[in-house]
Amino acid sequence: MRNRFALAALIACLPLMAAEVDQKETIEKTYPLSGSAPKKVIVDNLNGSIHVTGYAGSEVRLVAHKHLSADSSEAAERARREVTLEITQDANAVRFYVDGPFRCRDGGVHYDRRQEYEVKYDFDLQVPRDTATDLKTVNDGEIRIENVAGDYKVDNINGGIEMTEVAGSGKVYALNGRVRVLFRENPRAKSSFGSLNGEVRVTFLPDLSADLRFKTFNGAVYTDFPVSYLPVPAAAAERRDGKFIYKSNDWSAVRVAHGGPELSFDAFNGSIRILSRGQ
Repeated sequence: MRNRFALAALIACLPLMAAEVDQKETIEKTYPLSGSAPKKVIVDNLNGSIHVTGYAGSEVRLVAHKHLSADSSEAAERARREVTLEITQDANAVRFYVDGPFRCRDGGVHYDRRQEYEVKYDFDLQVPRDTATDLKTVNDGEIRIENVAGDYKVDNINGGIEMTEVAGSGKVYALNGRVRVLFRENPRAKSSFGSLNGEVRVTFLPDLSADLRFKTFNGAVYTDFPVSYLPVPAAAAERRDGKFIYKSNDWSAVRVAHGGPELSFDAFNGSIRILSRGQ
């Protein structure tokens, strides 16, 4: 995922030309969910933010704000044809996919410097509280999740991630932004939280019992929880030219309380804060 978006991460650094065409549109739709099948919402965005809020209902409610800017009327017309919001529903899974010429065959993105337009979607979704989420954006937007208890997979390239009053387990990674997560129920399964160029701050309930793994290069690690150190795995050995070469993964490991699910924290250029609510 990180390699796939490496080139796209440059988009935010490039100046935009003054737009001759500037148009805004609001899209509102509702998707009923039924039965006891697992619920899931998938948002695969390119430019723009994603905001998901849990509520006591049985529908997925979408409000998407579309912003089109272009250097000319011809480029604007091309943007309308080329960039589309594809929405599909399969049972209780609803998928929102921003498609366009920037998409690779595997669903990743690439950047064309000759592009004369930009289309931005800001997603605002209300979902049942037990909905699983798979959220992704690249430029010009934060990802926020509030009051959702399902499992999660959240990726942002040039923005931060904030999750408030959440439960569930999964993966959270912001390449060029900070990660902040506040749990209302501690994870029950393996989970990971990371950023290349931002702080990782995750707050758990005081009764946390887990095995923690963490790694940072240009930061420090702080925690409110009493911990006991776990043995560091032996360095991996590789035989090369008749010699053994040992490589360490540079991870440290500690146990909180009696141990439990493995929770990983990775912040290359930022600090890691593993906090307890109420401290």
